[in-house]
Amino acid sequence: MFLSIYAVKLVPEFGTQLQVSFKFFFFSIFLNFRYVYNLHQKNGFTCMLLGEIFELVQLLFVVGFTVFLANCIDYDILFANKFVNHTDSSKVTLPDAFLPVDVCSARIRHNAFMIFVLVISGVFWLHRLVKFIYNVCCYWEIRSFYINALKMTMSELPYVTWQEVQARIVEIQKEHQICIHKKELTELDIYHRILRFKNYMVAMVNKSLLPVKFRLPVLGECVFYTRGLKYNFELIFFWGPGSLFENEWSLKSEYKRGGNRHDLADRLASRILWIGIANLLLCPVILVWQILYAFFSYTEVIKREPGSLGARCWSLYGRCYLRHFNELDHELMSRLSKGYKYMNCFLSPLLTVVAKNVAFFAGSLLAVLIALTIYDEDVLAVEHVLSSITLLGVCITVCRSFIPDKHMVFCPEQLLRVILAHIHYMPDHWQGNAHRYETRDQFSQLFQYKAVFILEELLSPVVTPIILIFCLRRKSLEIIDFFRNFTVEVVGVGDTCSFAQMDIRQHGHPAWMSEGKTEASIYQQAEDGKTELSLMHFAITNPQWQPPQETTHFISQLKERVHREATGVPTDTHPLSLSESELFISSSFLKFFFLFYRPVTTSSFTFLSSSRTDARTVSSGSSAWEAQLTSLVLSEYASTEMSIHALYMHEVTVCQHICKKVGTIGRNKILNKY
Repeated sequence: MFLSIYAVKLVPEFGTQLQVSFKFFFFSIFLNFRYVYNLHQKNGFTCMLLGEIFELVQLLFVVGFTVFLANCIDYDILFANKFVNHTDSSKVTLPDAFLPVDVCSARIRHNAFMIFVLVISGVFWLHRLVKFIYNVCCYWEIRSFYINALKMTMSELPYVTWQEVQARIVEIQKEHQICIHKKELTELDIYHRILRFKNYMVAMVNKSLLPVKFRLPVLGECVFYTRGLKYNFELIFFWGPGSLFENEWSLKSEYKRGGNRHDLADRLASRILWIGIANLLLCPVILVWQILYAFFSYTEVIKREPGSLGARCWSLYGRCYLRHFNELDHELMSRLSKGYKYMNCFLSPLLTVVAKNVAFFAGSLLAVLIALTIYDEDVLAVEHVLSSITLLGVCITVCRSFIPDKHMVFCPEQLLRVILAHIHYMPDHWQGNAHRYETRDQFSQLFQYKAVFILEELLSPVVTPIILIFCLRRKSLEIIDFFRNFTVEVVGVGDTCSFAQMDIRQHGHPAWMSEGKTEASIYQQAEDGKTELSLMHFAITNPQWQPPQETTHFISQLKERVHREATGVPTDTHPLSLSESELFISSSFLKFFFLFYRPVTTSSFTFLSSSRTDARTVSSGSSAWEAQLTSLVLSEYASTEMSIHALYMHEVTVCQHICKKVGTIGRNKILNKY
């Protein structure tokens, strides 16, 4: 930097060019697209800085406030079990319950567990402080990148879409080569850099490699995947000491060779064991933290909205199972949020019956207490009456959240198809069985009750070490083979998961319109059409992306078939010339299409293909509001197009499965039905 300043003083023109060249060389060394994306999602440097500071303050507050409540308050005075003599007033005040400083500090010093908690919390807080300083330095450089390279100020960043930021990065790469290992950057390269580790996690869940599903004696098949377990998986695989990756972009060389796979598996199993033991030793501290954090976080919410415990939310497993390869966080949440409003219709009949009766009994007791307080307000002075009224009110509100609207018409099959249009993934055996209890039970693994989510997080410190020691350790050899077989090196990107390449030939599934185009074995195939659906989603989300020739042929062929069956059979094709399976697909697909997507016509497809322009071009000649509106419209059309393709591909898969299973006679019966 001093060299560039000195050159500016000697020769202005040469100095300016040198300064610009040095600046972009500096960016090429320190640029991390994950930080670029995070700063955009956090709405600028100031919002990010305040969020990081408040996280540090929040940790200090929780620990300090808990220590204060446990050691510095005389609860006998607070609960009026002990009287206090006052000289000026007979009224007891809150400071009267506070213990003197010397007494409080003495109680803390003589409590060994409290000292242990404070030491662990202090070490964790110092670790977070160091991480905070490092993140601030990194984000400051990213802030300079936005301002100097992308020509975007922090004030306008919240109103700029990620597609526009990405378009400018691609353009800058052509001019200044901020990525020194590659002449041109593609949208897929940027996604790979941001989602390198998340693509691995999605692939491992897709291949059922991670131990998150268990069959318990009474409960049956259950899914347990919490934030603590997810943190430990990432610690073991990606960034912890002794992990499989030597840095953020490169897998260690010994894991790329198959000669010493057993030794590497033994080493990984030993490391998983020690991390599991560390989780077991820290279990009491983590459990106390989880309880306190849940208490401070959810008590006010439960008081304000008691029914929130009966509401549903996407589970961590559901977010990972439903995530496409190369799908950013905001894209995933936008897609799942559109299907959220349909999810609460899947209520358990058993819970509904129980909730109605519990609400009746609680309401009866509450009515009596309210009537007594109306008759004589002195009833409120009776011990526990006011708390009983509060708890009964909360109980009634929670029960009502489990009771469906009596005017709601429940059509499970149609509802499941609407949900499929948004989430894009579901097991094929769900279709036609939406009314069955097993389907609803499996569905709850993806979309669980908020109360279940909180309970799992509270149990996580106890269950996580058990899963690591007894379940994950057994899969060490499979994990080693997975990273060796499904890691490819991409120029300018580094080591990435091969599934994230979305190569139909390498990882396509014959049942998902890849028959004749894929060479993948059963071990190499992505399950549930993950490769095909991810490819379609990425191509629709990033219309400027130029896929390989084979991929382009697959996309164009699929779009042509969907367009043909959505708009009717072409005039040059006689209906009788279609095969029975094609007739079945057309009839069932059109039945849904015209029921729910009537506004999307041929003109919509034409508009969608002709209106997709670069976000940078759209916003350059209009205001920020118009650019946001245009981006929203195009996003909605893209979402609709992806929904149609996902529905069609599921129809093809289900049809092929039925035709293979029922044979000619059953197929003819199905065709006669439609």
